[in-house]
Amino acid sequence: MTLNILINIWHVMQREVRQMFARPLYMFASVGVMLLCTFFFLTLMRHGAAEKMPMAVVDLDQTSISRRLCHEMQATSSVDVCLITSSYSEAREAMQQGHIYGIFVVPEGFYSDLAAFKRPQIDFYVTNAYTVGGNTAYKQMLTVANLVSGAFQREVLRKKGMSEDIIMKRIQPLTIEGHMVANPWGNYSVYLVSTILPGILGLICIMLTIFAIGYELKMQTSREWLHTAGNNYTVAMIGKLIPYTLIYIVLGIGCHTILYRFAGFPVNGSHARLLFGLMLFVFAMEAMGIFLIGCLPTLRDAISIGALYSMLGFSLSGFTYPVMSMLPAVQALANLEPLRHYYLIYVNEALMGAPVQNSMVPALSLCAFMLLSLLVAPRLHRALIYQNYPFK
Repeated sequence: MTLNILINIWHVMQREVRQMFARPLYMFASVGVMLLCTFFFLTLMRHGAAEKMPMAVVDLDQTSISRRLCHEMQATSSVDVCLITSSYSEAREAMQQGHIYGIFVVPEGFYSDLAAFKRPQIDFYVTNAYTVGGNTAYKQMLTVANLVSGAFQREVLRKKGMSEDIIMKRIQPLTIEGHMVANPWGNYSVYLVSTILPGILGLICIMLTIFAIGYELKMQTSREWLHTAGNNYTVAMIGKLIPYTLIYIVLGIGCHTILYRFAGFPVNGSHARLLFGLMLFVFAMEAMGIFLIGCLPTLRDAISIGALYSMLGFSLSGFTYPVMSMLPAVQALANLEPLRHYYLIYVNEALMGAPVQNSMVPALSLCAFMLLSLLVAPRLHRALIYQNYPFK
């Protein structure tokens, strides 16, 4: 009995492999898309953080100290002073056209007010229409403004004859030491790409799973598929999914190797547990694909719902916006996304190096998603047999 089951699984696998190579869409939608996305995101954020954000300096003072401010601003790697002007209207027009992300305004009489201890005011403006560019420009301009204030106080106190130690204690009475856990470089790629690429792999899993099953229904070849499996629904499903699952696992291992071996992304925990979590994520997304095509045994409907469900996972996983800051109802919905649970495993294993117990709950949650495919098995089995749905 067992031998017959294995033979039937092998026959279904052979049939599925023939279909895969007969339609180039399968390989392009899996291997091709994953390779393109990996290359795109790794080159898009090759520096790890946004650099050389264009900004303007409106120099209304035109003195040596104002020109030094421009020089200090240009010396940083975060921003690029691409416009130095004495006209605020010109800088504002450049910002409205999207050419710059920030404006640093040095007021008229800046140097003379400093010399007279009149506390001149420095204004700077940023556009939040571009979040990363605006925030980067704002952070850098604020840093330069604070450094200018500290440098001037330092020179005044030096002329009063104070020692360097006392001067620094007056300028900065509290010393702040920041220690970034697991990612001391502040590399945005570590947070974003490490979750975006598995998320894209999950999107491929769910879409191809729906398509592979839904295409049999649409073309009314599902009875032939079941006959190849000895009219055994479980054998038919296992034989069909094994070739795809092997492709997904190879893609996942390749992605893991590129990110954590060649790109140098940190893994403070276990590579094996992180890979195991990725495999559980793949199985969970395949199970969700079966669940959706089982609930809606019509290819176009299941594909549409699957795409929407997968894309919501990027927002609800928590790697772009913290889940605990979302509305309570939305926090509950976040738990319905497998990507959310994989992200928790990634944080525990790659970033925090936490004990294995911390990853148990999200791992079990991914296993729970696999049970969803069992709930729709009778309904999907009937759909494969009777073909009584509007497939075209």
